[in-house]
Amino acid sequence: MNISYRWLSRHVDLEGISPEELADNLTLSTAEVEGVEPFAPHMNDVVVGHVLERVPHPDADKLGVCQVDVGGDEILNIVCGAPNVAAGQNVAVAKVGTRLPGDFKIKKSKIRGVPSFGMICSESELELGDSHDGIWVLPQDCKPGTPVAEAVGMQDWIIEIDNKSLTHRPDLWGHRGLAGEVAAIFERELKPLDLSLPELGDGKAFPVRVDDAACSRYLGLAIDGVKQEESPEWLRFLLLAVGQRPLDLLVDLSNFVMLDLGQPNHTFDRNGLSAEGIIVRSANEGETMTTLDEVERKLTPADLLITDGNRPVALAGIMGGQETKVEGETSQLLLEVATFAPAVIRRTSSRLGLRSDASARFEKNLDPLLPVAAAAHFARLLLELQPGVTFPLQLSDAGDWSDPSCTIEVRGERIRSRLGVDLDDAGIASILERLYLNPSIRDGVITVQVPACRATKDLGLEEDIVEEVGRIYRYGNVPTRALVGAIEPVAHDPRRALVRRLQDRLAGGARFHESMGYSFVPDSLLQGLGILDEPRVSVINPVAEGVSKMRRSLTPSLLDAAIKNRQRTGEVALFEVGKGYLPESSDAKTEPREVHMLGAVLALAPDDSRNFRETALARLHAVATDLLTSQGITLATPCAASVIPAWAHPNKCLAIQSSDTENFLGFVTALDPGVSVDIGFAGDVASEVAVLHICIDALLAESLTGFAYKPLPKFPEVKVDVAILAPDSMPAADLVAQIEKAGKGIVAGVEAFDQFRGDSLPENSRSLAFHVRLYSDSRTLTDKDSAKFLKRLTGSLSAAGAELRGA
Repeated sequence: MNISYRWLSRHVDLEGISPEELADNLTLSTAEVEGVEPFAPHMNDVVVGHVLERVPHPDADKLGVCQVDVGGDEILNIVCGAPNVAAGQNVAVAKVGTRLPGDFKIKKSKIRGVPSFGMICSESELELGDSHDGIWVLPQDCKPGTPVAEAVGMQDWIIEIDNKSLTHRPDLWGHRGLAGEVAAIFERELKPLDLSLPELGDGKAFPVRVDDAACSRYLGLAIDGVKQEESPEWLRFLLLAVGQRPLDLLVDLSNFVMLDLGQPNHTFDRNGLSAEGIIVRSANEGETMTTLDEVERKLTPADLLITDGNRPVALAGIMGGQETKVEGETSQLLLEVATFAPAVIRRTSSRLGLRSDASARFEKNLDPLLPVAAAAHFARLLLELQPGVTFPLQLSDAGDWSDPSCTIEVRGERIRSRLGVDLDDAGIASILERLYLNPSIRDGVITVQVPACRATKDLGLEEDIVEEVGRIYRYGNVPTRALVGAIEPVAHDPRRALVRRLQDRLAGGARFHESMGYSFVPDSLLQGLGILDEPRVSVINPVAEGVSKMRRSLTPSLLDAAIKNRQRTGEVALFEVGKGYLPESSDAKTEPREVHMLGAVLALAPDDSRNFRETALARLHAVATDLLTSQGITLATPCAASVIPAWAHPNKCLAIQSSDTENFLGFVTALDPGVSVDIGFAGDVASEVAVLHICIDALLAESLTGFAYKPLPKFPEVKVDVAILAPDSMPAADLVAQIEKAGKGIVAGVEAFDQFRGDSLPENSRSLAFHVRLYSDSRTLTDKDSAKFLKRLTGSLSAAGAELRGA
């Protein structure tokens, strides 16, 4: 928002305060100032010239040759084509070397053979208006050679304020409100401003009816005897300084009042309104109207209209209608000043893509007392410029509104403790008095009278008053103090510590990437996994349609992320630590039970040359084994999971259990190939996928010792390699169990290292080879021990339906 320094000086004495100083102080106490720039700086180079003589150009009928006094002894010969230039006039002269808007530099030239040493300027050439009728004639009291900006009183500075800093302060969207802030900061008085209505006639008020609560107050002031004319220069220059294009007196006055007090207003041609008067209502579905920008707008019931009977005449709070705009011959007006619901104006403005200075202010909860002041301000300004205008009717005032003014009590001690300053109650009251909050003190309690302009959106709590005192006192004046407080160690959290260790292990040696997925998953993914019908917590998700169900486990989120990442790389290794939500296990508050878990996914591009130990399932099982044994958990021999998820491979799902407690800790499984294709692992991203699921809650129930020192073995190990022929239906885990059983306590470890299938083997069978480590902590094992082990293993395997092929 642009603020004029000269405009502010109409409301508060700025003597001794430079624009830069004013901007710095506003930033420190009120709102961020983004920049300070001079208004129309080129006008300091354009000087007043007095036309001594004008004679026709000897070689051009439409040109004249002027002798122009530009101060001192300098008389310039200037060729000018304007029809209205005449001897005796004061004009604006751009001398040779002057740069005008558009980076247009004035040069010495010859025009039809006559030398010209400058240019006599029009308002449009100086970007001060749209008139092309002729040169700009200055007042007669201007002294030749004086910069035009100084001569006509248009020297000004533009202060640009960040709009976001003022969102909560609707009272600061006008110069009068900001002048009040300046007065408070510099401890000066606001200049008086008469905001009382002029004498009104006895005629019955113009009919106004409000049928929608979105309009809390609507004023209508009838004005007669208005003449359409150009605005005075002081008004036009002020509007130009803040970026408003002057049009005519009525439009300019309307904009001036809005920018002066922060209250938008609108004028109607009263002769164009029906006897039924103004009705404020919501629009009908499909209703249309043409706004002042000559665009037809299609409306909905969410839009608020100002109507003349059934005919829309304005889009409330945003823009007037084309049919009732004030034309040149208009002499009878109806001035509209109202307050509207901010949300309604904001929605309509956003939907139509139609932003205006009025809508920007109506979106800020305007003071319902302000319309009377704005109507009075408009009327009195118009009376000053056109003394013949009259106000024949009583003021129309409709709507259901109330005064939002309120009182707030705050303790002086609370302000001192919050700000950390030693400021007595009298000093606090002095600051609040400068802010027009009319404080009173009794028994250490300061009672503040909050005016309506600050009560709609800004001041309502004790803390708000603390902030008011702090910003005027200046936070930079608050003395620095050392922070003193007891430092206590954070209580050890076993869950957090465990999660951190697991994360470090996976992201470290395992080379997995941590993922952080949403807690809700797409219905399409659940459908592809075959688990859409499982009990789930459902949420309202307006952002994404079809993504409303909360996850029970981390697997769907990880698979969704893996599919996307698989498009960019041949190997995707992701893990996540998070929660699942089980509605069937709700607590006493009917809230779903939260299950803390770790999940991982490994997706590999297909490779026929990959051996069985390099499959996704084998690698992920090894990662899980390392992960849990690093926490001091001894795992039981892998076995088939008793409960297999719908999306898991039916023959490749292994349970993860503790050998000490036999508690189920999770599972690792290959993804069913058919499911894999259904959810998106197809075509260029076809993959071999394995999934790991570990319950953090179950891990915490185990005795987690972490890494511990183990002494070196006292006796050597004996390594035996065995090859076992077994039916395809016999799991490898069963063979491992047979090996451990045959060892009778001396089997220290079993590792599968080869698998063979071929024509030399019986049908539906395969040969599995294992490294077996034998060890005793009481003696050195001999070949006899190995032979006994193999003999027992041969018998055990035979009884189980397998065969020891070799050792």
